[in-house]
Amino acid sequence: MAIDITVAIPDTARVGEGPFWDAETRRLCWVDILSGTLHDDDPDALVRSAIQLPTLVGAAVPKASGGWVAATAEGFTDIAPEGTWIARQDFLPQGIRMNDAKCDSAGRFWAGACAMDFDAGRGALHVLHPAWKTDVVLVGLTQPNGLDWSPDGATFYLIDTQARELLAFDVVPDQLAPVDRRVLAHFPASLGYPDGMTVDANGDLWIAMWGGGRILRLSPEGDIVGQVQMPVAQPSSCAFGGPDLDVLYVTTAREGLQPGPGDPAGSVLAVTGLSVRGLPSRRFGG
Repeated sequence: MAIDITVAIPDTARVGEGPFWDAETRRLCWVDILSGTLHDDDPDALVRSAIQLPTLVGAAVPKASGGWVAATAEGFTDIAPEGTWIARQDFLPQGIRMNDAKCDSAGRFWAGACAMDFDAGRGALHVLHPAWKTDVVLVGLTQPNGLDWSPDGATFYLIDTQARELLAFDVVPDQLAPVDRRVLAHFPASLGYPDGMTVDANGDLWIAMWGGGRILRLSPEGDIVGQVQMPVAQPSSCAFGGPDLDVLYVTTAREGLQPGPGDPAGSVLAVTGLSVRGLPSRRFGG
């Protein structure tokens, strides 16, 4: 089967991000960071729903109890199924915002925070527990992005976009903070900036290269083993979805561009024919 790329969800998102395939509802949750919009769409039926938040939103995932949890400019926000705000934890200082976020197998929400101007070293990785307690597990980052775990849960991956690095850590049982930080890959400027990513069932990493117009496929050792050229300059993140988890949904952005008629920048794209499946996305445990 040949690789095919289509527009799954037509949109004009400024910075589309954080795709999350909900296997229970067969809907795709994703956000537009700069417009503060949380999308919840059925890409097969093209049934769409959107919640407008009065703030920047880096990522959002469904909760086990219904509704969503969002990583916002101020910290974390609890959102009811009808879209109203239930509670907020505002703890980030002025000039810092949340960026990408994802849940682990324990239902904890891991979110990277960065300076609005990407000032080096001001970023950190925060964890929101299902009981709404928070911890800081990593500091000294610049733009934490693209986080995920290996299929066996033994390795944690994190991208620092401005440093153009893919980091890897060991996961210690019964310990929250990952250890043994190491640079698994460094990306030259010619490939663009590493942004959001996902890990497939085989353990390979799929990384959206902002400004590079491609999705890179890396082995667990950090070697580039394949790539998919995209019809947009700014793919921002990706996640496997569909009934068989074999569709790679790719969010894109049009911020800073002047897209012409028919340009899919800002839409969500679907890549099929990759002959690989993803892992189920994890809801927040609260």
